[in-house]
Amino acid sequence: KLCGYLQKLSGKGPLRGFRSRWFVFDPRRCYLYYFKGPQDALPLGHLDIASACFSYHQPAVGAAAGDEAAAFEVHSPSGGVAVLKAATRQDMTYWLQELQQKRWEYCNNLDAAKRDSRTSPTPSDFSKGLVAKDNPGSILSQNASAERARNILAVETSPTDLVGEQAASQPAPVQPSTINFSLKQWSTEIKNSMSSLRKGNNENRKSIFYTTEEWELLDPTPKDLEDSMALEEKRKHLAEGSKGLTSSAFPFDFGRVPHKTRRPLKDMIGSSKCRNSSDSSPTEWYSGNGNKLVSELQLKYQSQQEELEKLRKDLLSQKELVRLLQQTVRSSQYEKYFTSRLCEGLPKDKLELLHQKDDQILGLNNQLEKLNLEKESVQQEEKNLKCKIGELNEQLGMLMETIQAKDEVIMKLSRQLSECEDNTSSQSGAVSSSMATSTNKELQELDRLKDNLQGYKTQNKFLNKEILELSALRRNAEAREREWQAKYTSLEAKLCQIESKYLILLQEMKTPVCSEEQGPAREVITQLLEDALKAETSEQPEQAFFKPHLVSEYDRYGFQTVPEDDDEEKLVAKSRALDLRSLSLSENREISTGVKWENYLASTMNREMMRCVELKNLIRSGIPHEHRSKMWKWCVNLHVKKFKDSTVPGYFQTLLQNALEKQNPASKQIELDLLRTLPNNKHYSSPTSEGIQKLRNVLLAFSWRNPDIGYCQGLNRLVAIALLYLEQEDAFWCLVTIVEVFMPRDYYTKTLLGSQVDQRVFKDLMSEKLPRLHAHFEQYKVDYTLITFNWFLVIFVDSVVSDILFKIWDAFLYEGPKVIFRFALALFKYKEEEILKLQDSMSIFKYLRYFTRTILDARKLTGIAFGDLNPFPLRQIRNRRTYHLEKVRLELSELEAIREDFLRERETCVEKRDLISDDEEDS
Repeated sequence: KLCGYLQKLSGKGPLRGFRSRWFVFDPRRCYLYYFKGPQDALPLGHLDIASACFSYHQPAVGAAAGDEAAAFEVHSPSGGVAVLKAATRQDMTYWLQELQQKRWEYCNNLDAAKRDSRTSPTPSDFSKGLVAKDNPGSILSQNASAERARNILAVETSPTDLVGEQAASQPAPVQPSTINFSLKQWSTEIKNSMSSLRKGNNENRKSIFYTTEEWELLDPTPKDLEDSMALEEKRKHLAEGSKGLTSSAFPFDFGRVPHKTRRPLKDMIGSSKCRNSSDSSPTEWYSGNGNKLVSELQLKYQSQQEELEKLRKDLLSQKELVRLLQQTVRSSQYEKYFTSRLCEGLPKDKLELLHQKDDQILGLNNQLEKLNLEKESVQQEEKNLKCKIGELNEQLGMLMETIQAKDEVIMKLSRQLSECEDNTSSQSGAVSSSMATSTNKELQELDRLKDNLQGYKTQNKFLNKEILELSALRRNAEAREREWQAKYTSLEAKLCQIESKYLILLQEMKTPVCSEEQGPAREVITQLLEDALKAETSEQPEQAFFKPHLVSEYDRYGFQTVPEDDDEEKLVAKSRALDLRSLSLSENREISTGVKWENYLASTMNREMMRCVELKNLIRSGIPHEHRSKMWKWCVNLHVKKFKDSTVPGYFQTLLQNALEKQNPASKQIELDLLRTLPNNKHYSSPTSEGIQKLRNVLLAFSWRNPDIGYCQGLNRLVAIALLYLEQEDAFWCLVTIVEVFMPRDYYTKTLLGSQVDQRVFKDLMSEKLPRLHAHFEQYKVDYTLITFNWFLVIFVDSVVSDILFKIWDAFLYEGPKVIFRFALALFKYKEEEILKLQDSMSIFKYLRYFTRTILDARKLTGIAFGDLNPFPLRQIRNRRTYHLEKVRLELSELEAIREDFLRERETCVEKRDLISDDEEDS
């Protein structure tokens, strides 16, 4: 994860400066988000790295080691420039290389993702599940020479502790102050701002420094007052400030110091400006008196430093005085207490000895404290001396360099002078001509160098401009490509709708009468039907130039789009697949949901995801294909955290090993149902399919964990759907979530008690939410629970189209079993008017068997489930479950009593001994 601390240049005017920010790179959108700190949830902003370019400048000769040496620029397409600065030059190189690599990968992946318009333009990062194996190679074959050039130009570098996830646990680096108190910087600021100075600005500004600790002062004794007279004499000029000693802080207000001792910089500049305004402009005044002003500033700065040092010493003396006073009070209190309590019982000589020891202890403590103070003062002086020595060494080095340069100039001039004097008498004319010639040559060489320098500058400007123009052209080309892609998607959606209507028309024109006559029209229609039912494959490359890739043999989840057996069913399935394709293309043009997901995931870069209303609404609208694996795993862990915390590491592997090595009564039935799980999905269609082995492992491990259930038909389909986006262990915990957390007890046992209870609860909800439809079913005596029973048992697997199925599972894994009731009612609500038009039980029941496969608009269905059916309290479902559970248990006990009576009667009656029950026949 590319993240760490950087300083970002921000602000305007005098407040403009570098501020420390926490940067996090998001590979989904190729954005570089920046936060105030690692714990913040919402970013302050982002930089678009995909369309940005980077640059940095070499530090100027003679510049300080850290001045702008690690700063770099990020140029955005809109013309904006973001200036960032790393802690070291090593970190800057690492950031630049990583951002270049991320931009390179994202742009290549973006082109690969555009090949399949069903997926999001953001390159998918699948990490789990069988669907991940179907993700096409997301990186195109790149130019080999470009790769070699990138590898050659790459610089090996490693980041410091301020880059990476470990940097989040460290404090933010101290950012340099934007105010530089050096005299050189002061003079530069004065030069730049002299023309804009106005009299009267900042007149009330003053500097006040506060101590962080609070002082508890005691009233001093007369003796202590006499001892501190010398210190009071040094602070006569701060008499007004010393009156505030009883407050909790010491303000040092430089505005209170007399103007003769210190004057503010503004006043000095203002007075100097007034003195010179009548003679010359501010710029002319500075050119004539700048050196004088700088020297005056140096003197004033030194005097202020001396005064500040005096104030610090006075502060230390005041602290020492307070400490002595407190110690004196404590010693006097101790002496008074000791004398009052023990003087009567001790001899006089022992008391005197005790007083002497106390005096010695106090003297030694005072001496020790004085020595500590002296030690601190000596250490401070040593630091000051070291600083002064360093400054003197720097000045000495500069003076030595200056002297050496002057010596070289003097020696050169001396040699030239001696040569001129020797040749003056004899060759005065020749020397003058040769010197003129050499001078002309030097001037010509200087002019040539100036021309070359100007040419290099012009070339550099041109190349930089060329690079920026090429980048702009590339961005324009990408924008045009995106527009063409949108137009292509719209036309493809319309083509799907037209072809769907075309198939229906062919089906209507097909002669239904069974006759031997083969007319020319019927032959043409038959040929057209055969051509229409052919699934597009990679073996027909010539069609790619004339026809878009509309319906493939399998959808994105691995389900077969067109069956292979019945021609009429193939035609209906092909038409349904085209309608689904048209809907998905239309939804891709509306990217609001995808943008909301990207924004939400960006807000969770620095914090853990938590249950909230925003997340619930996003999940109800459907998890994007590329984020479903991550979100499903998070939902499962949310519900089974208490189970997983109580297990040992490797729990799933231990269960699986025990189920394989020991005798498992459920293994036989599991093997029989493996290939019958999802035969229309390519991941489970043959014994060698990858999903079959994973399905077997999860079911065996669960049967060993929960022997009361072992295995029930229906569990295999739940696990098969989970394995499409989750790995084996996560799919195992997903099954635990459904069976042991969401569903009531006995839902998947032999009696299916919980499933029967839910069907009765669903009948009650039908009569409440859809009374007309419920009355219609009652009128024609249609038991619709024969259809809905399987919906609840396997959570709509093989009952609805795959796109709607996975949206139901998204909400189900987050909210729980209430979602099943919502969508079951929504399916009936969706087709309520069509069902009410049917007027006999046979047609109604036949329609109920397939009507869910004709519902294709997931957005409309979701709106009905979570909008039209509200309110939908979970407490009501729980209460009705409790009510119907007692009734079903009573009915089952009555059936068990009837069965026992039948068995006893069969044993006693000779005529009924040959009768056997269904259970005995199965056994």
